[in-house]
Amino acid sequence: MKVGTPKAGQAEMVVSRHKGRLSTSACWLFVTVICSSLGVVASAPDAFAQAPTNTNSAAREMLAERQPTDPNAKMLVTADELVYDYNRNEVIADGNVQIYYDGAVLEAKRVVYDRTASRLRAEGGVRLKDKDGKVISAESLDLSQQFTDGFVTSLRIDTPDNMHFAAARADRSGGDTTVLTSGAYTPCEPCKTDPTKPPMWQIKAARIIHKEKEQTIYFESARLEFLGVPIAWVPYMSAPDPTVKRKSGFLIPSFINTSEIGYGVTIPYFWNIAPNLDVTFSPMFLTKQGVLFDGTFRHRLETGIYSIRAAGIEQEDKDAFLGQPGYRDQRGMIETHGRFNLNQQWYWGWDGWLTSDKTFMEDYDLISDAKKEVTSQLYLVGQGDRSYFDARIQYFTGLTSYDVQDQQPVVHPVIDYSKTLDQSFFGGEFSYDFNMISLTRDQIDIRATSSEYAVQNVTEGPGNECDLSSMSADPAVQRQNCLMRGMAGSYTRVSGIANWRRTFIDNAGQSWTPFLNVQLDAAQVDPETVDYPWLSSNSESLVRAMPAIGLEYRYPFIAVQSWGTQTIEPIAQVIVRPDETDIGDFPNEDAQSLIFDDTNLFEINKYSGYDRVEGGTRANVGIQYTANIRGAGQVNALFGQSYQLAGQNSYAYYDMANTGADSGLEDDVSDYVARLYYAPNKNFALINRFRFDNDDWSVERYEFEGRATINKLTLSATYGLYAAQPELGYYEERQGVLGAGQYKINENWSVLAASRFNLHENEIDYSLFGVSYADDCFGLTLSYKSDYTESGNRERVDTVLLTISLRTLGAAGFSSQVGSTMSSDE
Repeated sequence: MKVGTPKAGQAEMVVSRHKGRLSTSACWLFVTVICSSLGVVASAPDAFAQAPTNTNSAAREMLAERQPTDPNAKMLVTADELVYDYNRNEVIADGNVQIYYDGAVLEAKRVVYDRTASRLRAEGGVRLKDKDGKVISAESLDLSQQFTDGFVTSLRIDTPDNMHFAAARADRSGGDTTVLTSGAYTPCEPCKTDPTKPPMWQIKAARIIHKEKEQTIYFESARLEFLGVPIAWVPYMSAPDPTVKRKSGFLIPSFINTSEIGYGVTIPYFWNIAPNLDVTFSPMFLTKQGVLFDGTFRHRLETGIYSIRAAGIEQEDKDAFLGQPGYRDQRGMIETHGRFNLNQQWYWGWDGWLTSDKTFMEDYDLISDAKKEVTSQLYLVGQGDRSYFDARIQYFTGLTSYDVQDQQPVVHPVIDYSKTLDQSFFGGEFSYDFNMISLTRDQIDIRATSSEYAVQNVTEGPGNECDLSSMSADPAVQRQNCLMRGMAGSYTRVSGIANWRRTFIDNAGQSWTPFLNVQLDAAQVDPETVDYPWLSSNSESLVRAMPAIGLEYRYPFIAVQSWGTQTIEPIAQVIVRPDETDIGDFPNEDAQSLIFDDTNLFEINKYSGYDRVEGGTRANVGIQYTANIRGAGQVNALFGQSYQLAGQNSYAYYDMANTGADSGLEDDVSDYVARLYYAPNKNFALINRFRFDNDDWSVERYEFEGRATINKLTLSATYGLYAAQPELGYYEERQGVLGAGQYKINENWSVLAASRFNLHENEIDYSLFGVSYADDCFGLTLSYKSDYTESGNRERVDTVLLTISLRTLGAAGFSSQVGSTMSSDE
């Protein structure tokens, strides 16, 4: 028998086989109470307002106080029979009861509404699913009319985000407090093949108390179990309930151990001041050094967010850092970040770092080991469809012991702007770029190009600083044996570049691309006297213009065979320019990196920045081959060379940093560059890059990279061979191999390994091994790393790191140094 929402002016009478007739008013009262128990009724729908006038007054009052989530929702009640017991004043739905309303469903063998006590009872296999997907299962459910008090026996709650509660009994009181007796909580799904098997982990407690207004779950006499085995017990603990995204409380601790600071534990406390405001206190308690105080403040506003972090310690055993930057009583740091949107295209922000010494954050594991430098900056960025703007003021802080802070530049500011026109310009594409940089450096940074004059600063760590005191004062001798990485003084430069190009394809399929390029530079240089002889010791203004006109030619020959396609494409490029002027007068701060290979063979200017420009007439030629082989993948190869046809070869005229020396471009006929790429499928690739000497074909630079995915195994390997470049400060050949692999044992388990072998030193200078487990509720990672530090004396440090993550509760980690070994060359 079914009862549905009647139309206006219509009612149904339901006959009971045992107790007589169910009145219309009792039927509507029963329906309303059931809807309320589902948590979806807040007021009567319009149809209820039009019910007959003899509707029970209590029902009318209750309906008037509540309003439905959806006033147009229909309700359906199904049961073997609906009964009104006049003697007990009860409304009963008996046998296979199912009640549907506004996305919620209540199922039970029997549902009884006691009108005298104003209580609702659902009995026998009760299952309540609300419209949000949360499922409550129980043997029985008892609630008052206001649903603020009640109890449930043999309760199980399953939420849509896979959190599960179970208890022998649940009691509800006060409208917001639920107490689970002999309760358990886990976010782990039950085993599909054996539901009786214990979950990966769960918390069992004598009592689990959920206070809805506080949004907190309290556990009394709780124990943590893994696979049913208790491993930890606490008399009392609390955690936010599943609805909470942010709530004050302690977070899971982490642990650390190193030879300098001893054993330590960090116990974070999160203070949720407001929905957009919070603080995390993370004190670290250490056996050797005392207590390190660490706190982070975060504030979100309408247009962005900012944070401030401060950490500090009064070291109890500074002698543990003897000979290192950390040999001091007080150590600390301040860090801040912020980013705010101005509109959809523009945003601004900042990053800030202030430290007591270079290695504080590394010594106390407050920053990633891979970070060797931090940048404090204030920036403004804009992004358009075909334009980009970036302006920054920057201050660099080195984090290794051999960094000299006075040799770091202060940039005030650097500005970049680029734009490509939407419309064609004389039938081609026109774009322009703008760059401005202004910087100051207090101390000259010079490096030895001869091992005879390379020295190590004991207090600052290893390096190859140039010892001017041991060589002749002759400027030519100093220039020959030292290069300058950074000038002392101030330097300001403004540069603009305009580009135009257009491609024509003739009837034979030949591609012709004429192009124009012009770069204009204006600079003001205020060097210190120590910059001589690398730079003039006098302040001066400099202006430079470099126009270029050129043509690029390509003629692809395509052949289609039964086995696939292949393309042979000759490429030639000619660029006509005047000679570069003022070489050595302009400081070179942003164009010191010069690697001649296949990636920049056909670049108009092969320098990496604006401070140097390529001059003279040059030809770049090469041939490219591509084959797409059915069933065997793709092959790509490139071979080419560059020629200085007329005018000065810019790469043969060195600046303060010897840029161009040993690059393969310093002769009028360059070295050969080549690339060989093969990918049989998307899971496997081999890439080779070469640079051969033009005279004897000796290998000047060679890189090999391989990547492969074979079922559950992922492998990568990189080999590098680099000939000595004494004029750049590299006195010996460098050669090494880096390999890494990951094997996914199954859906949950995987192992990872990596190693770097220095062939020149004949040693493994980096290694990593790890094993990890992850599923929907639990994660574990155990790793071992061996690496050389860059703090104090070069030592090999072995570190073990263990991280455990429990879904909804957080993650805990432990890292420990297990030993250190001095480098063989110390």
